[in-house]
This record gives sequence, C-alpha cells and structure tokens, in this order.
Amino acid sequence: MNYDLQDLRAFVKIAEFGSFHEAAQWLHLSQPALTRRMQKLEENLGIQLLDRTTRRVSLTAVGRDFLPKARRLLDDFENSILGIRELAERQSGVVTLACIPTAAFYFLPTVIKAYNREYPKIRIRILDLSGNEGLESVMRGEADFGINITGGQQPEVDFLPLIDDPFVLACRRDHELAQHERVSWRELEPFRLIGVGRSSSNRMLLDHALADLTWRPRWFYEVQHLSTSLGLVEAGLGVSVLPGLAMPGDDHPILVSRPLVEPVVTRKIGLVRRHGASLSPAADKFVGLLLSKWPQAAGT
Repeated sequence: MNYDLQDLRAFVKIAEFGSFHEAAQWLHLSQPALTRRMQKLEENLGIQLLDRTTRRVSLTAVGRDFLPKARRLLDDFENSILGIRELAERQSGVVTLACIPTAAFYFLPTVIKAYNREYPKIRIRILDLSGNEGLESVMRGEADFGINITGGQQPEVDFLPLIDDPFVLACRRDHELAQHERVSWRELEPFRLIGVGRSSSNRMLLDHALADLTWRPRWFYEVQHLSTSLGLVEAGLGVSVLPGLAMPGDDHPILVSRPLVEPVVTRKIGLVRRHGASLSPAADKFVGLLLSKWPQAAGT
C-alpha cells in the first residue's frame, strides 16, 4: 500500500486539532501540502476519514475507528527507532495502560515510582477509565494492558487475577456503625445508603452477589464516581458501600471503614491483556514490575 508514516502523522494531527490550519503549523507544512497528504492516504485506503466543511473538520465513523490504530502504528515505529538507538540498554519506549480509577489513585503511583527509577527513559500514559471503558480500550488496542475488575468472561482478553478487594462500609467516625468491628448487610437497613449507578461494574457486581438475600439494599443516593460517594459520607448525608481499595488511609480524620459480612462480597482485580497479543519491551517490563510490586503496594 503506497502511503508512509507522514501520511498517518498528518491524519492524527488533523484529528487532534480539528483543523488543517493548526495541524499544518504543527507539522511545518503548507496547507496544500497537508491536504495532498490526506487525499493520498484516503485514496490508498479507499475510504473517507474526515468530513470537511468551511468551518470545521471532523472524523467520519471510520476515521474514529482508525485513529487509535494510526496512533499505535506511530508509537510502534517510534519505539522501534528508540529501541535500535538504545538496543544495549532497552530502556526506551512508551507504556499505555487502562486502569480503574481506584487502583490508579491508590496503587499505581507506588509501582510507577519504582519503574521510573529503573527505566527513567520510558514514558507512561495512564487511561483512568471505568471497568467497561478500560476493557474496551484494551480490546481496541488503545492500551497495552489494563488493570480491571472485568474481563474474565471475555474470549478476546486474558485475565490474570491479582488480588481480592472486599467491599466495605464507609461512614463517619462519629456514626453509630463505626462502633462495630464488622457490619452485616441487614444492619444497613435503617440508614440512607449511597451507591454508584446501575451502569457501574461495581454496582452490577453487588447486585449479582446480593440477589438471593431476603433483604437487599435500597440506594437512597446514586452517584457516578466513588469519590463523590465519599464526599457525601463525609458531609453526613449517609453511609456508603465501596471497595476497600477506594477508601482513604486509616489516619483519615473523618472517614472510617468497617468490613461488611453476611455475605462478604469481593471484587477480583486483575491484569487484562488482549488474547494472543505480545507486549512491547517497555510494557513487558512494566508488567513484570507490577506483578512483583502489587502485593506490597496494595498492602496485602
């Protein structure tokens, strides 16, 4: 196929800026030269990637699907060049991972700090996404791998379990339930409960695990993010159920967690990779360090 990497780079920059003018400035090309590159790419692919009007440029449906693939091709080329230059050290490249926000905030910094010390030239991109969005980004090839609570039932991905993260009660230190060593689900009945929305992977997991109970929680407040639920708890609006990994440290001045029992519900956090896909040297090094550091970093 008669196109080169400069054609792909032109397409990516036009998509990012939404403008031929700004993309041409960034690439140090004239607008006619940039237009010719795009026309050449679309002709060779046999498909239209951009919708052009006098006011704006937008991606077609095919263009939106092709954009992450083009970025990956450019990254792979860059990694190959860097790898040739530093073949002896093998300490260059870029790692892209899709991570659920709780793990990204409370766990990843520890691993990244150790990784940066050992491989200071490798860049890291973190896509902090919900479970479903993160899984899709791995399957589409936008991320090298993911840290997720879903994926075990997907034939397109391999799921390597790392830890079990139990759901806990989050309440204020001055709340009556904070005086208990552990709390049963039934004991939550008198209180206003704060939970995440039905589309959340965490909510779906809880609904499935509690389906056979004679009493099931009735969520008075529903939020989209776990951090929002903690804010409502801190304000004294109710109590919440969330993964233990999402809780702040034991030294938090206001919030405290208590184990939830009868039943104990856990979510399994694991490493997600596209089935049959090989990792770049940079990503492979990150995964190796991740697997060695996870127990210490997660506090298990």
